[in-house]
Amino acid sequence: MPYTLNVNGQSTTVDVAADTPLLWVLRDVLNLKGTKYGCGIGQCGACTVHLRGEPVRSCQTLVSAVAGAPIKTIEGLSADGSHPVQRAWMEIDVPQCGYCQAGQIMSAAALLARTPKVTDADIDKAMNGNLCRCATYLRIRQAIHRAAALTTAPATSDPARQELVSAAGAAIEPV
Repeated sequence: MPYTLNVNGQSTTVDVAADTPLLWVLRDVLNLKGTKYGCGIGQCGACTVHLRGEPVRSCQTLVSAVAGAPIKTIEGLSADGSHPVQRAWMEIDVPQCGYCQAGQIMSAAALLARTPKVTDADIDKAMNGNLCRCATYLRIRQAIHRAAALTTAPATSDPARQELVSAAGAAIEPV
């Protein structure tokens, strides 16, 4: 059955079964590989995307439930890695293996969009359920605090920063 989706600001029609998880539509139909499959039961957070601005587990979200609603993936967060959360992730050097990081970043971006001045308790609550096998939780918390500070600071055109952006983009490329 055809569904019209609004993904990263682009309207597109997909012809899939009503019970197809959004994750598989994003990855297999729309070729947006940044959203990862982790557990398939909504417990790890690797597949987190924004639906109407809120973080959701795309492995548990049916395509039939999201037709027409704005969906944002890691690819839609910023075209050049300039989103404050992405910048902070690079500055703090958060990723180790990197597999969970797209979901971590999407959850952190949603948190900062609704709570710009975060506390450790806010971070713990919002990030609960985003699992990281490499246990980079302290760097994740530090990066979220840094992103909150960057939200009010302008981006620069510093060549060193541009090199970091390019490297970070490669770190979250499709797997």
